[in-house]
Amino acid sequence: MSQHVRDIDLYHKVVSEKDSSALRQLYRKYEKLIYSFSYKMTGDKEIAEEVIQEVFLKLWKKHSPYDQSKGKFSSWLLTMTRNTSLDALRKRKKHESVEYIEKDSLQVSYETPADIVEWKEKGKAIQDCIRALKEDQQRMVHLFYFKGQTQQSISNSTDTPLGTVKGRIRLALKHLHSCLKGKGGGTE
Repeated sequence: MSQHVRDIDLYHKVVSEKDSSALRQLYRKYEKLIYSFSYKMTGDKEIAEEVIQEVFLKLWKKHSPYDQSKGKFSSWLLTMTRNTSLDALRKRKKHESVEYIEKDSLQVSYETPADIVEWKEKGKAIQDCIRALKEDQQRMVHLFYFKGQTQQSISNSTDTPLGTVKGRIRLALKHLHSCLKGKGGGTE
């Protein structure tokens, strides 16, 4: 029991007097316990070392004050270690996700000037073919593909029966397909 009182005395010296020698004594006494507890939780030596530093920094800054009525000092320290370990794991996981995304984005191939020219040519061919459609088919294609409306909403907004809307879109696509094939734009 006298050892328990001694921990409390050291703790009070740390938080009320900013006594660095009291902090060093607590550190020497508990660093191995905190390290092994954190290492068992995280499976990572680097994180476990960071957790030790963070726990003692929290103790120094009175992050979450110890309440003697709620249990032993060592139990409170281990609870703080557990929470700090979980926080460190979350940060690491979030950081790894960001690194993964950045790494993947580096693998994105950028379009070459030739690709851009090809897309412009295909775009012009598509526009020409759309202009060759009947006016009602052009309107359906525009509303459906460029405005993103559903066939039902096109039917409602144009006062056209749903079957007619579907038929015009289907017929327009058939004409577009034939037109693009004839222009060498093929549909891949």
